[in-house]
Amino acid sequence: MCGVTIPAHAAEDFLQPEQAFQLEVAKPGDGKLHLTWSIAPGYYLYRDRMAVTASPSGGSVEIGLPPGIVKDDPNFGMMEVYHDEVTMKVAPAGAGSLDVTWQGCADAGLCYPPQTQTIQVDGVSAATGTAASADASAQSQAPGAASFWNSVSGSDTQITQWLGERPLAWTLPLFFLLGIALAFTPCVLPMLPIVSGIVVGSQAPPRRAFALSMAFVLPMALTYSALGVAAALAGANLQAMLQNRWTMLALGGIYVVLALGMFGVFTLQLPARLRDKLEGASRGLRGGSLPGAAAMGVLSALLVGPCMTAPLAGALLYIAQSGNVVQGALLLAALGLGMGTPLVIVGTLGSRFLPKPGPWMDRVKVALGFLLLGTAVWMLERVVPAHGALLMWGTLLLAVAVTLVHAASRGAAAVSATGAPNLLAIRTLAVVAGLWGSAMVLGAAGGGADPWRPLKFAAASSTGLSQTTASLEFEPIASEPELQARLAAAREAGQPVLVDFYADWCVSCKAIEKEVFGDTRVHRALAGAVLLRADVTTNDVHHRELMRTHQVIGPPTVMMFDATGRERRDARLVGEFTVEQFLHRQPGPSNLDTKAPA
Repeated sequence: MCGVTIPAHAAEDFLQPEQAFQLEVAKPGDGKLHLTWSIAPGYYLYRDRMAVTASPSGGSVEIGLPPGIVKDDPNFGMMEVYHDEVTMKVAPAGAGSLDVTWQGCADAGLCYPPQTQTIQVDGVSAATGTAASADASAQSQAPGAASFWNSVSGSDTQITQWLGERPLAWTLPLFFLLGIALAFTPCVLPMLPIVSGIVVGSQAPPRRAFALSMAFVLPMALTYSALGVAAALAGANLQAMLQNRWTMLALGGIYVVLALGMFGVFTLQLPARLRDKLEGASRGLRGGSLPGAAAMGVLSALLVGPCMTAPLAGALLYIAQSGNVVQGALLLAALGLGMGTPLVIVGTLGSRFLPKPGPWMDRVKVALGFLLLGTAVWMLERVVPAHGALLMWGTLLLAVAVTLVHAASRGAAAVSATGAPNLLAIRTLAVVAGLWGSAMVLGAAGGGADPWRPLKFAAASSTGLSQTTASLEFEPIASEPELQARLAAAREAGQPVLVDFYADWCVSCKAIEKEVFGDTRVHRALAGAVLLRADVTTNDVHHRELMRTHQVIGPPTVMMFDATGRERRDARLVGEFTVEQFLHRQPGPSNLDTKAPA
């Protein structure tokens, strides 16, 4: 569970969780329940892992806990813990039953999974010290918002704990800087041509360009804030709900329409009535309209937003755990504003230093049109086969090459001495784009998938290796019962289990698939492990229940279970990760077996 290998001779010495942490419930007469844990010597409870929710509604319940002793825990870092005994005061507020959750460890190194006990409030005696009858059930995960407290170490929960220890004056600037960093990730870069299209399409002066850029960025930041709070309170990922196959296809079509508007082809290819409607809509979105810019900002936040990273997951977990919706909303708004800062700079300063309107505008619009087409391909590659996406990228590059050759031929006759270097650069770019695009088309025909190495299949064939050997075989699961059935079978066979949460629209998932799960070192490390994949592309009710049960914010997330079927929560990976990071937490028998070989 905690990445500690327990020697075989010592495993039998550990107490069962109900023996190590004995719970007694009393009602002394102050209107509150007193929950007292008697903690065995050599064991301790985590203060931050203790929670109470009303059953079955899952509503929050007011609790009171004394300060704990700060411990430098070998697994979780600096934590407040309790030894010997601790009493929690609970205000039941009319609840008929309560779900009480806690987690503890042994000084010798063993960590228990979170435990949940249901207490019938009416069954508690008014006499102090009377134990209540309770149905105890040790759960590896507990559903509901409060169960986020059950999370132990891992990239997302370390950030959650860190957030809880810092004042708002610290975390707001940090999330603003984090947003600026996220603005340069592949998930956010496609917004740059959108903002440029809005500004250039309107030929706006600096003040107007700034207003249009801010009209795009502010709604985007507010959307992130609203979506984050709603997702945390609802216990589901609204962004994932929106990013289904049909939504991505529709948005890709919108960007194709915008690109066609940049190319000026509406009058050539569309009937007059439809042309007028589309051109009017495209003009409102591209430039000159503050509401249109705001609408594009909201759409981009919903559908082109940041990849699922550990910082974003930690922020959402923090909102759910603390219940401080205002602070959580401010943090996510700061994140969105940070992401929008480079966009405002590009939209404002970029337009400021552009020359006066003239023939150059046609060239800029063509360039922006290709960038918008690239954005459409980038989104559509989430919902099409990998070789199909490679074919689209190759076709786009070939179109760029043809356009550059045409531009070079038109400018060759009138080129001056100062224009010769520019003409050489255009021709060079045309050759590079043409060769790369051709390689991509050939790679797609050969079943390739990597745009950076489109001819990898040819190299593999020349060395006698099959490219398909680089792919891991995952068993698909679609619901919590399926996962539990696979875990039970693996437990009987004594095998560790890896569960990968994946979606077609998840860019980081595809990078992990190629760069991490395609690495031979990872293949060797996973030998003997059961590999499961939860494809949550459609995000149906079973997917949402599966993610809610295991506190998964969204893909990419990798869960690792030991040979006894318990999750190693400290080894969970959230967001994109490298081969080295994975190997450090990989679920090989040496890392996950609860007993060492005799």
